[in-house]
Amino acid sequence: MHILLANFTKMVNDSGGLAKVTCAFANEMIKRGHKVSLLYSDEKEGDFFYPIDGSAALYNLKKKENGSIIKVPFYVKALREILRCIGKRPARTVNSWFEEHNLVVNLQYYLNKINPDIIVSYQPAASKLLLCDVQTKIPVITMSHGDPEDYFHIYPVKEIPALEKSAVCQVLMPSFEEHIKNHLPNAKTVVIGNAIPQFDFSADLDAEKQKYKIIFVGRLAKNHKRPHLLLEAFNRLVQRYPNWQLELWGAVEGKVYYEELKNFINKNNLQNRAFLKGQTNDIPSVLKDGDIFAFPSAFEGFGLSLAEAMSAGLPVVGYKSCSAVNEIITDNKTGFLVDDGVEPLTEALEKLIKDKNLRVVMGNQAKREMAKYAPNKIWDKWEDLLYREAKIND
Repeated sequence: MHILLANFTKMVNDSGGLAKVTCAFANEMIKRGHKVSLLYSDEKEGDFFYPIDGSAALYNLKKKENGSIIKVPFYVKALREILRCIGKRPARTVNSWFEEHNLVVNLQYYLNKINPDIIVSYQPAASKLLLCDVQTKIPVITMSHGDPEDYFHIYPVKEIPALEKSAVCQVLMPSFEEHIKNHLPNAKTVVIGNAIPQFDFSADLDAEKQKYKIIFVGRLAKNHKRPHLLLEAFNRLVQRYPNWQLELWGAVEGKVYYEELKNFINKNNLQNRAFLKGQTNDIPSVLKDGDIFAFPSAFEGFGLSLAEAMSAGLPVVGYKSCSAVNEIITDNKTGFLVDDGVEPLTEALEKLIKDKNLRVVMGNQAKREMAKYAPNKIWDKWEDLLYREAKIND
Protein backbone atom coordinates (compact mmCIF):
# COMPACT_ATOMS: atom_id res chain seq x y z
CA MET A 1 0.00 0.00 0.00
CA HIS A 2 1.22 3.51 -0.81
CA ILE A 3 0.48 5.83 2.13
CA LEU A 4 0.72 9.61 1.89
CA LEU A 5 1.20 11.43 5.18
CA ALA A 6 -0.11 14.98 4.71
CA ASN A 7 1.28 17.05 7.57
CA PHE A 8 0.94 20.58 6.21
CA THR A 9 3.15 22.24 8.78
CA LYS A 10 6.87 22.68 9.44
CA MET A 11 9.11 19.65 9.88
CA VAL A 12 12.65 20.98 9.47
CA ASN A 13 14.42 20.81 12.84
CA ASP A 14 11.07 20.77 14.64
CA SER A 15 11.18 18.91 17.97
CA GLY A 16 7.45 19.08 18.72
CA GLY A 17 5.16 16.14 19.34
CA LEU A 18 3.48 16.41 15.93
CA ALA A 19 6.81 16.05 14.12
CA LYS A 20 7.70 13.12 16.37
CA VAL A 21 4.42 11.32 15.63
CA THR A 22 4.82 11.97 11.89
CA CYS A 23 8.29 10.42 11.72
CA ALA A 24 7.27 7.49 13.94
CA PHE A 25 4.26 6.78 11.70
CA ALA A 26 6.40 6.85 8.55
CA ASN A 27 9.09 4.63 10.05
CA GLU A 28 6.64 2.02 11.30
CA MET A 29 4.66 1.75 8.09
CA ILE A 30 7.87 1.38 6.06
CA LYS A 31 8.99 -1.28 8.52
CA ARG A 32 5.71 -3.10 7.83
CA GLY A 33 6.42 -3.13 4.12
CA HIS A 34 4.40 -0.14 2.93
CA LYS A 35 5.55 2.65 0.64
CA VAL A 36 5.38 6.00 2.45
CA SER A 37 5.47 9.55 1.11
CA LEU A 38 5.39 12.62 3.35
CA LEU A 39 4.06 15.95 2.14
CA TYR A 40 4.86 18.76 4.59
CA SER A 41 4.81 22.56 4.38
CA ASP A 42 7.92 24.46 5.42
CA GLU A 43 9.65 27.69 4.43
CA LYS A 44 12.95 26.17 5.56
CA GLU A 45 14.95 23.39 3.99
CA GLY A 46 17.12 20.93 5.90
CA ASP A 47 17.03 17.85 8.09
CA PHE A 48 14.21 16.82 10.39
CA PHE A 49 14.84 16.80 14.13
CA TYR A 50 13.57 13.23 14.45
CA PRO A 51 15.07 10.42 12.36
CA ILE A 52 13.01 9.22 9.41
CA ASP A 53 13.61 6.16 7.25
CA GLY A 54 15.65 7.05 4.19
CA SER A 55 13.20 5.27 1.89
CA ALA A 56 10.42 7.73 2.77
CA ALA A 57 9.77 10.12 -0.13
CA LEU A 58 9.76 13.67 1.26
CA TYR A 59 8.03 16.57 -0.51
CA ASN A 60 7.73 20.18 0.62
CA LEU A 61 4.33 21.59 -0.38
CA LYS A 62 5.79 25.10 -0.40
CA LYS A 63 8.50 24.14 -2.90
CA LYS A 64 7.61 24.83 -6.53
CA GLU A 65 8.74 22.79 -9.53
CA ASN A 66 11.43 25.40 -10.23
CA GLY A 67 12.84 24.98 -6.72
CA SER A 68 11.64 28.31 -5.29
CA ILE A 69 9.87 28.39 -1.92
CA ILE A 70 6.43 29.89 -1.40
CA LYS A 71 6.73 32.21 1.59
CA VAL A 72 4.02 33.93 3.56
CA PRO A 73 4.42 37.67 2.79
CA PHE A 74 4.86 40.21 5.55
CA TYR A 75 1.44 41.80 5.07
CA VAL A 76 -0.27 38.43 5.60
CA LYS A 77 1.75 37.80 8.76
CA ALA A 78 0.93 41.29 10.02
CA LEU A 79 -2.78 40.85 9.35
CA ARG A 80 -2.72 37.49 11.10
CA GLU A 81 -1.13 38.99 14.21
CA ILE A 82 -3.60 41.87 14.28
CA LEU A 83 -6.53 39.48 14.03
CA ARG A 84 -5.00 37.26 16.72
CA CYS A 85 -5.89 40.05 19.15
CA ILE A 86 -9.55 39.43 18.27
CA GLY A 87 -9.34 35.65 18.47
CA LYS A 88 -7.69 32.48 17.23
CA ARG A 89 -10.33 31.76 14.59
CA PRO A 90 -9.80 35.02 12.62
CA ALA A 91 -6.01 34.51 12.73
CA ARG A 92 -6.30 30.90 11.55
CA THR A 93 -8.68 32.00 8.80
CA VAL A 94 -5.93 34.20 7.37
CA ASN A 95 -3.67 31.14 7.20
CA SER A 96 -6.45 29.16 5.53
CA TRP A 97 -7.05 31.91 2.97
CA PHE A 98 -3.35 32.09 2.09
CA GLU A 99 -3.08 28.32 1.66
CA GLU A 100 -6.24 28.15 -0.44
CA HIS A 101 -4.92 30.79 -2.84
CA ASN A 102 -1.26 29.78 -2.95
CA LEU A 103 -0.86 26.05 -2.35
CA VAL A 104 -3.67 24.37 -4.29
CA VAL A 105 -1.76 24.20 -7.59
CA ASN A 106 1.27 22.71 -5.84
CA LEU A 107 -0.92 20.26 -3.97
CA GLN A 108 -2.55 18.98 -7.15
CA TYR A 109 0.89 18.61 -8.73
CA TYR A 110 2.20 16.54 -5.82
CA LEU A 111 -0.93 14.38 -5.61
CA ASN A 112 -0.55 13.51 -9.29
CA LYS A 113 3.14 12.77 -8.78
CA ILE A 114 2.72 10.66 -5.64
CA ASN A 115 -0.57 8.93 -6.56
CA PRO A 116 -1.11 7.24 -3.15
CA ASP A 117 -3.69 4.62 -2.22
CA ILE A 118 -4.71 6.52 0.90
CA ILE A 119 -3.91 9.80 2.65
CA VAL A 120 -3.45 10.39 6.36
CA SER A 121 -4.08 14.08 7.00
CA TYR A 122 -2.55 15.57 10.13
CA GLN A 123 -4.86 18.56 10.51
CA PRO A 124 -8.28 19.78 9.33
CA ALA A 125 -6.53 22.50 7.34
CA ALA A 126 -4.79 19.82 5.27
CA SER A 127 -8.05 17.90 4.86
CA LYS A 128 -9.78 21.07 3.66
CA LEU A 129 -7.17 21.60 0.95
CA LEU A 130 -7.38 17.95 -0.08
CA LEU A 131 -11.12 17.35 0.07
CA CYS A 132 -12.73 20.77 -0.42
CA ASP A 133 -10.25 22.67 -2.59
CA VAL A 134 -8.55 20.00 -4.69
CA GLN A 135 -11.52 17.64 -4.21
CA THR A 136 -9.39 14.51 -4.30
CA LYS A 137 -11.16 11.17 -4.62
CA ILE A 138 -8.39 9.40 -2.70
CA PRO A 139 -9.65 8.33 0.78
CA VAL A 140 -8.50 10.76 3.49
CA ILE A 141 -8.21 9.86 7.17
CA THR A 142 -8.16 13.05 9.25
CA MET A 143 -6.03 12.79 12.37
CA SER A 144 -6.75 14.72 15.55
CA HIS A 145 -3.86 15.74 17.78
CA GLY A 146 -5.93 17.63 20.32
CA ASP A 147 -9.43 17.98 21.60
CA PRO A 148 -11.59 18.29 18.43
CA GLU A 149 -14.04 20.45 20.36
CA ASP A 150 -11.63 23.25 19.40
CA TYR A 151 -12.48 22.71 15.74
CA PHE A 152 -15.92 24.19 16.28
CA HIS A 153 -14.75 27.30 18.13
CA ILE A 154 -11.31 28.41 16.96
CA TYR A 155 -10.72 26.68 13.60
CA PRO A 156 -11.81 28.35 10.33
CA VAL A 157 -15.42 27.57 9.49
CA LYS A 158 -14.41 26.43 6.00
CA GLU A 159 -12.40 23.53 7.48
CA ILE A 160 -15.38 21.89 9.21
CA PRO A 161 -16.96 20.29 6.09
CA ALA A 162 -13.70 18.39 5.51
CA LEU A 163 -14.38 16.36 8.65
CA GLU A 164 -17.59 14.91 7.23
CA LYS A 165 -15.96 14.42 3.83
CA SER A 166 -13.16 12.40 5.46
CA ALA A 167 -13.25 8.62 5.18
CA VAL A 168 -12.89 8.64 8.96
CA CYS A 169 -11.75 11.04 11.71
CA GLN A 170 -9.24 9.59 14.17
CA VAL A 171 -9.18 10.91 17.75
CA LEU A 172 -6.86 10.16 20.64
CA MET A 173 -9.29 9.86 23.55
CA PRO A 174 -12.78 8.36 23.96
CA SER A 175 -14.18 11.69 25.15
CA PHE A 176 -12.86 13.37 21.99
CA GLU A 177 -15.00 11.10 19.82
CA GLU A 178 -18.12 12.48 21.51
CA HIS A 179 -16.97 16.03 20.81
CA ILE A 180 -17.03 15.42 17.06
CA LYS A 181 -20.29 13.46 17.15
CA ASN A 182 -22.04 16.20 19.13
CA HIS A 183 -21.44 18.62 16.26
CA LEU A 184 -21.25 16.29 13.26
CA PRO A 185 -23.33 13.15 13.94
CA ASN A 186 -22.70 11.87 10.40
CA ALA A 187 -18.92 12.00 10.67
CA LYS A 188 -17.18 8.64 10.95
CA THR A 189 -14.84 8.42 13.93
CA VAL A 190 -12.35 6.01 15.46
CA VAL A 191 -10.31 6.17 18.69
CA ILE A 192 -6.60 5.33 18.36
CA GLY A 193 -4.15 6.64 20.93
CA ASN A 194 -0.49 7.46 20.39
CA ALA A 195 2.12 4.71 20.39
CA ILE A 196 4.15 4.86 23.60
CA PRO A 197 7.53 3.08 23.98
CA GLN A 198 7.43 0.21 26.44
CA PHE A 199 10.78 0.81 28.11
CA ASP A 200 12.73 -2.23 29.29
CA PHE A 201 13.64 -0.36 32.46
CA SER A 202 11.93 1.43 35.32
CA ALA A 203 13.23 4.46 37.16
CA ASP A 204 14.92 3.28 40.35
CA LEU A 205 12.56 4.90 42.83
CA ASP A 206 13.49 2.67 45.75
CA ALA A 207 17.18 3.61 45.83
CA GLU A 208 18.74 5.89 48.43
CA LYS A 209 20.15 8.87 46.54
CA GLN A 210 22.12 11.96 47.30
CA LYS A 211 19.93 13.88 44.85
CA TYR A 212 16.34 13.20 43.82
CA LYS A 213 14.81 14.72 40.70
CA ILE A 214 11.52 16.18 39.59
CA ILE A 215 11.44 16.04 35.79
CA PHE A 216 9.55 18.09 33.23
CA VAL A 217 9.79 17.43 29.48
CA GLY A 218 8.04 19.70 26.99
CA ARG A 219 8.38 22.91 25.03
CA LEU A 220 9.02 25.91 27.25
CA ALA A 221 5.71 27.50 26.24
CA LYS A 222 4.14 29.97 28.66
CA ASN A 223 0.45 29.53 27.93
CA HIS A 224 0.55 25.86 27.00
CA LYS A 225 3.08 23.78 28.95
CA ARG A 226 3.46 26.42 31.71
CA PRO A 227 6.74 25.28 33.33
CA HIS A 228 6.78 28.53 35.32
CA LEU A 229 4.05 27.06 37.55
CA LEU A 230 6.30 24.11 38.32
CA LEU A 231 9.22 26.43 39.08
CA GLU A 232 7.04 28.41 41.49
CA ALA A 233 5.81 25.24 43.18
CA PHE A 234 9.33 23.87 43.50
CA ASN A 235 10.52 27.17 44.97
CA ARG A 236 8.09 26.66 47.86
CA LEU A 237 9.66 23.27 48.62
CA VAL A 238 13.39 23.82 48.25
CA GLN A 239 14.09 24.82 51.83
CA ARG A 240 12.27 21.83 53.30
CA TYR A 241 13.77 19.28 50.91
CA PRO A 242 17.41 20.20 50.21
CA ASN A 243 18.22 16.93 48.41
CA TRP A 244 15.66 17.51 45.62
CA GLN A 245 16.31 19.11 42.24
CA LEU A 246 14.16 20.20 39.31
CA GLU A 247 15.09 19.62 35.65
CA LEU A 248 13.18 21.33 32.85
CA TRP A 249 13.86 19.73 29.47
CA GLY A 250 12.59 21.18 26.21
CA ALA A 251 12.98 23.61 23.36
CA VAL A 252 12.71 27.35 23.93
CA GLU A 253 9.47 28.83 22.67
CA GLY A 254 9.80 32.57 23.05
CA LYS A 255 13.01 34.25 24.16
CA VAL A 256 11.19 36.64 26.50
CA TYR A 257 9.58 33.77 28.39
CA TYR A 258 12.86 31.87 28.56
CA GLU A 259 14.48 34.94 30.13
CA GLU A 260 11.60 35.08 32.63
CA LEU A 261 12.34 31.51 33.67
CA LYS A 262 16.07 32.24 34.03
CA ASN A 263 15.38 35.40 36.01
CA PHE A 264 13.09 33.51 38.38
CA ILE A 265 15.81 30.94 38.99
CA ASN A 266 18.41 33.61 39.64
CA LYS A 267 16.14 35.81 41.77
CA ASN A 268 15.31 32.90 44.08
CA ASN A 269 18.86 31.51 44.21
CA LEU A 270 17.85 28.25 42.56
CA GLN A 271 20.90 28.02 40.29
CA ASN A 272 22.05 24.81 42.00
CA ARG A 273 18.57 23.35 42.38
CA ALA A 274 16.57 24.10 39.20
CA PHE A 275 18.02 23.63 35.74
CA LEU A 276 16.95 24.57 32.21
CA LYS A 277 18.44 21.61 30.38
CA GLY A 278 17.46 22.34 26.77
CA GLN A 279 16.56 19.73 24.15
CA THR A 280 17.70 16.12 24.10
CA ASN A 281 17.38 13.11 21.82
CA ASP A 282 17.83 10.77 24.77
CA ILE A 283 14.58 11.10 26.71
CA PRO A 284 14.82 7.55 28.17
CA SER A 285 18.03 8.45 30.03
CA VAL A 286 16.41 11.60 31.41
CA LEU A 287 13.37 9.69 32.66
CA LYS A 288 15.39 6.78 34.04
CA ASP A 289 17.22 9.23 36.29
CA GLY A 290 14.05 10.86 37.63
CA ASP A 291 11.84 10.33 40.68
CA ILE A 292 8.71 12.39 39.88
CA PHE A 293 7.35 13.71 36.59
CA ALA A 294 5.37 16.96 36.73
CA PHE A 295 3.28 18.19 33.81
CA PRO A 296 1.52 21.54 34.45
CA SER A 297 -0.02 21.95 30.96
CA ALA A 298 -3.18 23.94 30.44
CA PHE A 299 -4.32 21.72 27.58
CA GLU A 300 -3.06 18.69 25.68
CA GLY A 301 -4.09 16.51 22.80
CA PHE A 302 -2.44 13.52 24.41
CA GLY A 303 0.72 14.34 26.33
CA LEU A 304 3.43 12.19 24.80
CA SER A 305 6.13 13.06 27.31
CA LEU A 306 3.71 12.39 30.18
CA ALA A 307 2.86 8.93 28.84
CA GLU A 308 6.53 8.18 28.21
CA ALA A 309 7.36 9.16 31.79
CA MET A 310 4.69 6.78 33.05
CA SER A 311 6.07 4.04 30.80
CA ALA A 312 9.43 4.64 32.49
CA GLY A 313 7.78 3.97 35.85
CA LEU A 314 7.54 7.51 37.18
CA PRO A 315 4.67 8.76 39.36
CA VAL A 316 3.11 11.83 37.77
CA VAL A 317 1.30 15.05 38.64
CA GLY A 318 -0.97 17.03 36.32
CA TYR A 319 -4.02 19.26 36.35
CA LYS A 320 -7.48 17.71 36.35
CA SER A 321 -8.72 20.53 34.09
CA CYS A 322 -6.21 19.61 31.36
CA SER A 323 -7.71 17.67 28.47
CA ALA A 324 -6.15 14.25 27.77
CA VAL A 325 -3.95 14.50 30.88
CA ASN A 326 -7.07 13.92 32.97
CA GLU A 327 -7.68 10.68 31.03
CA ILE A 328 -4.09 9.41 31.06
CA ILE A 329 -3.41 9.95 34.78
CA THR A 330 -5.55 7.87 37.13
CA ASP A 331 -5.88 10.06 40.22
CA ASN A 332 -4.46 8.57 43.43
CA LYS A 333 -3.32 5.50 41.48
CA THR A 334 -0.68 6.48 38.92
CA GLY A 335 -0.21 9.97 40.32
CA PHE A 336 -2.25 13.01 41.23
CA LEU A 337 -4.71 15.14 39.31
CA VAL A 338 -5.02 18.48 41.08
CA ASP A 339 -6.88 21.75 40.73
CA ASP A 340 -5.16 24.37 38.60
CA GLY A 341 -2.70 26.67 40.34
CA VAL A 342 0.63 26.67 42.14
CA GLU A 343 -0.61 25.66 45.59
CA PRO A 344 -2.36 22.40 44.58
CA LEU A 345 0.68 21.47 42.48
CA THR A 346 2.98 22.14 45.44
CA GLU A 347 0.88 19.98 47.75
CA ALA A 348 0.84 17.04 45.33
CA LEU A 349 4.59 17.22 44.77
CA GLU A 350 5.18 17.30 48.52
CA LYS A 351 3.08 14.18 49.04
CA LEU A 352 5.30 12.30 46.64
CA ILE A 353 8.54 13.83 47.92
CA LYS A 354 7.73 12.79 51.50
CA ASP A 355 6.68 9.22 50.69
CA LYS A 356 9.12 7.01 48.81
CA ASN A 357 6.83 3.99 49.04
CA LEU A 358 4.00 5.99 47.44
CA ARG A 359 6.32 6.95 44.58
CA VAL A 360 7.24 3.29 44.02
CA VAL A 361 3.63 2.06 44.09
CA MET A 362 2.34 4.80 41.79
CA GLY A 363 5.31 4.48 39.44
CA ASN A 364 4.80 0.73 39.06
CA GLN A 365 1.09 1.21 38.36
CA ALA A 366 1.82 3.98 35.86
CA LYS A 367 4.09 1.65 33.92
CA ARG A 368 1.45 -1.10 33.86
CA GLU A 369 -1.26 1.27 32.61
CA MET A 370 0.82 2.42 29.65
CA ALA A 371 0.86 -1.14 28.26
CA LYS A 372 -2.41 -0.36 26.46
CA TYR A 373 -0.46 2.09 24.27
CA ALA A 374 2.20 -0.46 23.31
CA PRO A 375 3.40 0.39 19.78
CA ASN A 376 2.42 -2.96 18.24
CA LYS A 377 -1.15 -2.56 19.50
CA ILE A 378 -1.45 1.01 18.20
CA TRP A 379 0.19 0.36 14.83
CA ASP A 380 -1.93 -2.76 14.31
CA LYS A 381 -5.02 -0.61 14.75
CA TRP A 382 -3.70 1.93 12.28
CA GLU A 383 -2.75 -0.66 9.70
CA ASP A 384 -6.15 -2.33 9.93
CA LEU A 385 -7.81 1.08 9.47
CA LEU A 386 -5.63 1.94 6.47
CA TYR A 387 -6.41 -1.34 4.70
CA ARG A 388 -10.11 -0.97 5.43
CA GLU A 389 -10.45 2.60 4.21
CA ALA A 390 -8.19 2.11 1.19
CA LYS A 391 -10.20 -1.02 0.41
CA ILE A 392 -7.04 -3.05 -0.08
CA ASN A 393 -6.87 -6.66 1.02
CA ASP A 394 -3.98 -7.55 3.31
